[in-house]
Amino acid sequence: MPLKIAIVGRPNVGKSTLFNRLVGRKVALVDDRPGVTRDRRTGEGSLGGLEFALIDTAGLDDADASSLEGRMRRQTEAAIEEADLCLFMVDARAGVTPVDRHFAAIVRRKGKPVIVLANKAEGRGGENVQEAYALGLGDPIAISAEHGEGLDELYHALLSASLGEAGEDLEAPGEGEETAAHRPLRLAIIGRPNAGKSTLVNALLGEERMLTGPEAGITRDSIATDWSFEGQPIKLWDTAGLRKKARVHDRLEKLSVADALRAIRFSEVVILVVDAESPFEKQDLQIADLVEQEGRALVVALNKWDRVENKQARLRELQLTLSESLPQLRGLPMVAVSALRRQNLDKLMQAAVSAYALWNRRIATSALNRWLEEMVERHPPPAPGGRRIKIRYMTQSNARPPTFVVFCSNAKDLPESYTRYLVNGLRDVFGFPGIPIRLVLRQTKNPYASRGRA
Repeated sequence: MPLKIAIVGRPNVGKSTLFNRLVGRKVALVDDRPGVTRDRRTGEGSLGGLEFALIDTAGLDDADASSLEGRMRRQTEAAIEEADLCLFMVDARAGVTPVDRHFAAIVRRKGKPVIVLANKAEGRGGENVQEAYALGLGDPIAISAEHGEGLDELYHALLSASLGEAGEDLEAPGEGEETAAHRPLRLAIIGRPNAGKSTLVNALLGEERMLTGPEAGITRDSIATDWSFEGQPIKLWDTAGLRKKARVHDRLEKLSVADALRAIRFSEVVILVVDAESPFEKQDLQIADLVEQEGRALVVALNKWDRVENKQARLRELQLTLSESLPQLRGLPMVAVSALRRQNLDKLMQAAVSAYALWNRRIATSALNRWLEEMVERHPPPAPGGRRIKIRYMTQSNARPPTFVVFCSNAKDLPESYTRYLVNGLRDVFGFPGIPIRLVLRQTKNPYASRGRA
């Protein structure tokens, strides 16, 4: 008997989106409106070579038993009874709601093994992931069902779940099968029109895969190609050039730009191709800032370097310009290349693979708090209005990008300059050059606040 897994949670947390991704095709209807799924839907799912029976359920809703929502809830509870394992989903952007807590208690009473998934955690969406600990169902896993992020952690959680006799059906993939750890690195090549993106893709692939030419705007679609670099499988996207929004009027170009932006959101590492003859124009910096906002690892490819004279002095000048123009990505790696002459391409790819490793990196909580204590001693937080801000402890709640949570008193009063001080310290001490870092402030609760005076 194959392992049965039920996906449960309140409405509109992304259950059907995850169901479709694990099944491998769009079976369940997906919409922004809550309550689209009403009946149980079953399918054969797989992840990294693991195969299982999957049950998509209606959103749990606290409603009268005789109502439509009440009947939908009974269907969901029946699916929980039938399943060997439950994936309990919450919305990482909204955080844990009272409805989540209510139905987490129901799932806990069923006595089935549970894995908590904090969905919609892409970009800045993962700031509330740590709230899912309050459900009492174990460590939450931050995922994005829409973008396929976090599935490697889900794979390992499924593989190591203690399911008794039912767990015997959950076996590791055989030799030659793709595991989550060996999924392709998703790499997008972006930049302004005519910066040499398609030429760079052709040079990396070693063939004329993309149409190139002196005219700007040849590439319209975001073209994905499977490739490998030093044994690392890579899904490589060539994208349309991104111009200033005010200059984009043609409907086809608007679609091309939308496709390129979608490729950035689906990627894990982005290579920004910059024309060395006219580098770091305002549009280049805006594209880099967009990648940082999406939380993707970034590498700058300074293309057409063969045309530059006095290379060493020019490179130092451009590195200084880059650090001053993008302080939020201090230490951003920049590699001078010539796509046409195929120069320094290995160095560029090594920088991309290194950025991917740092983007996935996790720091131990003990090391973080030793570092935090030193940072606070060196430069104590200010006391706005005479109220001292006490920084208590810190933990890393997520990777991809690295996300850290600082628990302190009067969190809303901590100035942005102090958070930048902490972020820059994290970047320097733990080695996150050019990697987007998210720092989330959380207010610690006073356990005596609700008590009266003695």
